[in-house]
Amino acid sequence: MMQEVLAKPGYEDLPLSEQEFYEICLEETIDGLGGWFVVKQTRASWSEIDRGFMWDKAEREKWLTLEKAQECYRVRLQALRDDGFTQSDMDLF
Repeated sequence: MMQEVLAKPGYEDLPLSEQEFYEICLEETIDGLGGWFVVKQTRASWSEIDRGFMWDKAEREKWLTLEKAQECYRVRLQALRDDGFTQSDMDLF
């Protein structure tokens, strides 16, 4: 439903080993208990061993209503912006 990747300004000038990104998304899912809205936040950083970006520290929250999930998304997004992750791939569109 919604997906965004955030970085700190100037990340493209940093060595790969110092770059860090966060993905935040809001998805609708159905499981054995019914429908849910899931807000997921995942961190990505460069792994020299794997020679690529690795996604870790995934955090998920399930909500019964879209309104609650959207509020959670907004709170998480603002917290990331407060930590300096103000550059968004959504700004490109």
